[in-house]
Amino acid sequence: MPKKPFAYAVLEAIAQEMRKNKYMCFFYEYQSPTAVTPTGDVLDLWKEFGTPRTSGWGWAVDEAWYVGCATGIALTGVPVVVWIPYMAMGFVFEHINQQISKRHYATGGTLNFPLVIRMDGASRSGSTGVTHQDVGQEAMFANMAGIKIVAPSNAYDAKGLMIAAIRDPNPVIFFDYQDVAAGSQPDVPDEAYEVPIGKALVRQEGKDLTLVAWAPATVDVAQALPEIAKAGISVEYIDLRSIKPWDSDAVYASVRKTGKLLVVEHGNYTNSFGSHILSEVAQNVPGVKVKKIAYPDAHVPAAKEMYEWMRPDAPKILDAVKKMKEK
Repeated sequence: MPKKPFAYAVLEAIAQEMRKNKYMCFFYEYQSPTAVTPTGDVLDLWKEFGTPRTSGWGWAVDEAWYVGCATGIALTGVPVVVWIPYMAMGFVFEHINQQISKRHYATGGTLNFPLVIRMDGASRSGSTGVTHQDVGQEAMFANMAGIKIVAPSNAYDAKGLMIAAIRDPNPVIFFDYQDVAAGSQPDVPDEAYEVPIGKALVRQEGKDLTLVAWAPATVDVAQALPEIAKAGISVEYIDLRSIKPWDSDAVYASVRKTGKLLVVEHGNYTNSFGSHILSEVAQNVPGVKVKKIAYPDAHVPAAKEMYEWMRPDAPKILDAVKKMKEK
């Protein structure tokens, strides 16, 4: 299996599904629907499929229109992927909340509504201004009934989850975080495959403590795990991959074994999705000890020193694991 960048894996998934269905569309804004592999292979969806199946260059920069157009097409049963920069999610929030999330309910569950909204560009890298540094929006969308949410942490899962989302009859929000795309990637098969929505993955088995995370906090967890092992602590690490539905069975099973749960995320502390996980685990696994690490309830500045102080990074994860092990 070849190595492929995160962005290439996602576009390859879309392209393969578009080749299967001559009506499927992919709408984007100013982002190029083009990606290149390390060996120089180019994937250009606009060149291959043209307009109107792709939005092409020269279309208006209007996020609400893109999502509205995609919604109308998906209501006919034709799959659509619409690519929205995360800082524009406010423009499409009302449409998702008032229309997209309620179509299955309004039709008694009979509607085939294959719409994928790819939220792109969210980061807390500390390299840009405050207007371009936000993650944790999955908690806000998870509060809506009627939609599914995924957050892949590597290129393999990204391709498989994108294909699963396109084939799903429900609307799916696909969070595409820059932080995980920048790291080393696993091999990605050339052929189409699905990663099941709602299925977490135990990336490391352990017995002392359960650690749950999802992209982009998976970057910090990966850096922390070797140091945790050096400290002699056996951690069972679960990459959630899907936010809604989330794999509660996998988490419950692990926590029943370890008796302790640490959730690491990049959302703000108050009302984060990690809070939901902790509350569900506390209700369903009596006697479990729980803790959460997240960003404080403040915006992330561009100043590198402040960003590093706020980030739930590997040293903070290691410190939390040590303190939980001692209890």
